Amino acid sequence: MRRLIPVSGMEDSEWEIRVIDDPHTANAFVLPGGKVFVYSGLIPIARNEHGLAAVLGHEIAHNLAQHVGERMSSQLGANILLYSLITLTGGIGILVTSWLGNVILDLVFSRPMGRRQEAEADYIGLMMMAEACYDPQEALGFWQRMKGMSEQEPPEWMSTHPSNSNRIQKIQEWMPKALEKLQESDCQGTAAFADLFKRALVGNSFMERRHDI
Repeated sequence: MRRLIPVSGMEDSEWEIRVIDDPHTANAFVLPGGKVFVYSGLIPIARNEHGLAAVLGHEIAHNLAQHVGERMSSQLGANILLYSLITLTGGIGILVTSWLGNVILDLVFSRPMGRRQEAEADYIGLMMMAEACYDPQEALGFWQRMKGMSEQEPPEWMSTHPSNSNRIQKIQEWMPKALEKLQESDCQGTAAFADLFKRALVGNSFMERRHDI
């Protein structure tokens, strides 16, 4: 975090990272205000500080891109449209319109927006970790390991997150730019952060609602 925050431009936030003691869950999430939570099951998949930087960069990117506010604003507009349609129906039509409208809004607005936001966070996080002198190729390895551990994924159109295969493909496309950014960065003296990383993994357990990885 100490190397990622300066390149994020969000130094004014009170950033905090907590580890949730759950070795069976490989996930991470961020709350508004700079609170990042990582399940302990994700750490072996990250493998090293570069892999963990890919995770943390992704979560920081959600706040940087103001994804929570964007989602709330979009949901408000969608609800106004839905309620307008409901008022045009009567009796049983209200129930049918409400149910069908929620399904359509979920598939047409909410889930595609979730996938777009996740892709944005992947891209921003990748560039951020490269600028902070982490190896962006570790992000590719991280998602390849996530894919290897995952059971059969549902069709992407049914999910709020891109498939692991899609994420791997996109990161491969972005990699030349990320490597260029890494080369342009002044990466002198970063070895001193290795011990800080190891100590940071011994965190406090906490559980709360989240914005998933």
